[in-house]
Amino acid sequence: MTSDLNALDPLNATVRARLDQALRDHLPDPGNSDAPRLAEAMRYAALAGGKRIRPMLVYAACRLAGGSLEQADVPAVAVELIHAYSLVHDDLPAMDDDDLRRGQPTCHRAFDEATAILAGDTLHTFAFELLSRAGEYPDGARVGMVRALTQAAGGAGMAAGQMQDMAAHGQLQDVAALERMHYLKTGRLITASLTLGYLAAGRPDADLARNLTAYGDAIGLAFQIQDDILDVTMDTEQLGKPSKSDEKHGKSTFPALLGLQASRERAQALCRQARAALAGYGDAAGPLQQLADYIVQRSH
Repeated sequence: MTSDLNALDPLNATVRARLDQALRDHLPDPGNSDAPRLAEAMRYAALAGGKRIRPMLVYAACRLAGGSLEQADVPAVAVELIHAYSLVHDDLPAMDDDDLRRGQPTCHRAFDEATAILAGDTLHTFAFELLSRAGEYPDGARVGMVRALTQAAGGAGMAAGQMQDMAAHGQLQDVAALERMHYLKTGRLITASLTLGYLAAGRPDADLARNLTAYGDAIGLAFQIQDDILDVTMDTEQLGKPSKSDEKHGKSTFPALLGLQASRERAQALCRQARAALAGYGDAAGPLQQLADYIVQRSH
């Protein structure tokens, strides 16, 4: 098994480079900004590396739906900006209070708390600005992409899941409650990434839309289970962020509730479920099948 995404599919290195260039092109230039420090903090948060799984899903879903990499660029950047904003805010002292992210100081440590809050706020709004104006999309597809991302990021998605997560600190949750929380906090944005790619392609296919949702819901939960496993089995240097953080914050986790081996088995079962959802698409679904494998094999 490999935990290197690019080793699973060399095309991913090309797509990752394409995304990074698109991010650099779209993010504000500190040298041409009314708020240079804010622009610097935004670029620091969004260009710090990371797995880029969500934009990879946008690109892969767009290609599966018959679209091009170019059509996927704008929604791929938008979803990564939403993810970056969420990490900036999650790391703040009022939330998870972390000092390390992707092997380097968190945004509020590299800059300051107020700048980090504003950087997160602006990454969030900038994602929707891009979806509203950039690229060439029919009005219906553009509105659909904005709707999908707002629903995934807001009070019926990521923000709600984060609120549930904070409310559950120090409390023992059952597995059903934990799965629901992570569906909102993590899973909805992962599934929305697939929806964005599908919509960007501009080729309606109700069966494909339904199968992409089934795939996304499965890998979204698998992703979080693997995160929980890594938090208890890897050290800080390996993860690039503080290890054992769930235990420190008194959070319920899948290994704590199910045990480590059962958690691994559950993640593998979800991976198989995701792969089965796209089995009818043959080699065209190869990149998404490889991403499903990566999600449960990764070591960081």
